[in-house]
Amino acid sequence: MTLSDVDDFMVWATDVTRFCTWEPYTSREAAIAYLNDVVLPHPWLRAICLDNDRPIGSISVTPVDKIRGEIGYVLGSKYWGKGIATEAVRLVAAEIFKENPEMERLEALVDVDNVGSQKVLEKVGFVREGVMRKFMYLKGNVRDMVMFSFLPSDSLH
Repeated sequence: MTLSDVDDFMVWATDVTRFCTWEPYTSREAAIAYLNDVVLPHPWLRAICLDNDRPIGSISVTPVDKIRGEIGYVLGSKYWGKGIATEAVRLVAAEIFKENPEMERLEALVDVDNVGSQKVLEKVGFVREGVMRKFMYLKGNVRDMVMFSFLPSDSLH
């Protein structure tokens, strides 16, 4: 993603914030600051684009420690249910271990109420490991999270 993607970013980054750590962006300046401060310096973040190369979401892998990375993704709500997030997660899971041979585990933490995201991970072949009770403080609430993992030896679906 680049700063020139700010207008597209504001479209999807304001309608899908229920399970995200950020609040909707109410100004272009705030969105530009987020892109500058968080997105551009991120070690592994990619835009999810369709044929027109305009971003409709993003996907990232954030290092947890020397052998683990955490995958996260967000997609504009008008693109939900079309297999786009599933394909993006599948592509990342297929490549991330090649790009980072020291990585032994790709994991995802998903809110227990975010059933759509859980289905995405299961379709790709991630293993549901269990519920982490009262694991995360999000927007004024303590939330249970579901832990998923994918290992280099696992098979993509």
